[in-house]
Amino acid sequence: MLNILMVYNGELPPTTYGGTQRVVWSLIKGLAQLNHKVYLLTSEPIDSPWVTCIHRDKSKPLEAQIPSYIDVVHFQNSGKSDKPYVITRHGNSAATDKHDANTIFVSHKHALNHGGEAYVHNGLDWSDYQQPNLQIENRDNRYHFLGKAAWRIKNVQGAIDITKKSGTKLDVLGGSRLNLKMGFRLTLDMHVKFHGMVGNDLKCQVLQRSKGLIFPVTWEEPFGLAITESLYMGCPVYSTPYGSLPELITNEVGVLSNKEDELVEAVKHGNFSPRLCHEYAREYFDHLSMAKSYIEKYEQAIAQQPLNQFLSTPLEKKKGLTYIK
Repeated sequence: MLNILMVYNGELPPTTYGGTQRVVWSLIKGLAQLNHKVYLLTSEPIDSPWVTCIHRDKSKPLEAQIPSYIDVVHFQNSGKSDKPYVITRHGNSAATDKHDANTIFVSHKHALNHGGEAYVHNGLDWSDYQQPNLQIENRDNRYHFLGKAAWRIKNVQGAIDITKKSGTKLDVLGGSRLNLKMGFRLTLDMHVKFHGMVGNDLKCQVLQRSKGLIFPVTWEEPFGLAITESLYMGCPVYSTPYGSLPELITNEVGVLSNKEDELVEAVKHGNFSPRLCHEYAREYFDHLSMAKSYIEKYEQAIAQQPLNQFLSTPLEKKKGLTYIK
C-alpha cells in the first residue's frame, strides 16, 4: 500500500463539467479502491471516504507541509518536492518550456509533442454517469459538440457546418449562441441548440439521445474527455485526426478525417453500434485502469527512475492544422 499525496487547487469533487477536476477525482477514487491511502493537501477540506484531507497553509512553504509518511507526491501541471513525486501535464505548452523528468502526459502523442515518453490515458469513474441508451432506434436525428466552444481551435463552427450539410441537428454543450470573449460572434443557424456550460446530468441526458459527437478540432488535442464520455454513452465520434485522437478512436467507433466533405458523408451514412462504443470506453478508459497505470509511475519515481529522458526533440508544432472545407 502506498501513501499518496495529491496536490491540486481545483474544486473537488467537481460540481459542473470540470474536465481536469473529474479526472483527478476519478483517480483519487480509483487509487483508494485499489487499497492505497490517498491524501489531499488543500485549504478547502472535503468530507469523503476516498481521501483524507491535510490542511494547506498558503503562508508556509509547501514542502514543510508534506508529512513524513507520504511515499509519493502527485502534482497537477507543476510542482516539485524532496519526496518522490510525479507531475501530470494536462494541456499543451510552448515548445520552449522545460519539463521535469517526472512529468506524465495524457497520451502518447501528447508526450511526443513535448519530447517525452511517459503517459497515462485519462480514465473516468463510469459509475458517476447515467446508463447509456444502447438502442440506435431510440436516438434522435441529432448530434452533439462537447467542449469549450469559445476556443476557435475546438472548431464548433466546423461542427455546425457538418451537421447543416448532412441535414441533421446539433446540440452544443459548452458554449452559447452569442460569444463576446473572442470578439463578436453570433451563431444564427437555427438547426443548432446551445446549452451553455452543463453539469453531468444534463450532459448525459443529451448524449443519450445523440447519434454521435462532432469534434473537428484544429489543434493537437492532448486527450479529449469529450471523446471517451461520448463513447461511453454510446455515441460514435466524427473527428479530425490530430493529437491523441488516432489513439482513442478505432474504425469500429468513429471516423477521422481533416476534410469536411468526408465527415459530412460519414455522418450521413454512419452505422455504428452504440453498444460497441459503450463497451470500448468502459473497458479501456475507466478510472481503475488509469489508477493502475499511475501506480506504475509512482513506483518508478519511488525507485528514483526518471520517467522521461527527454532525449528526443519535441515534435514540431504545426501552425494552423489543415481543415479542408
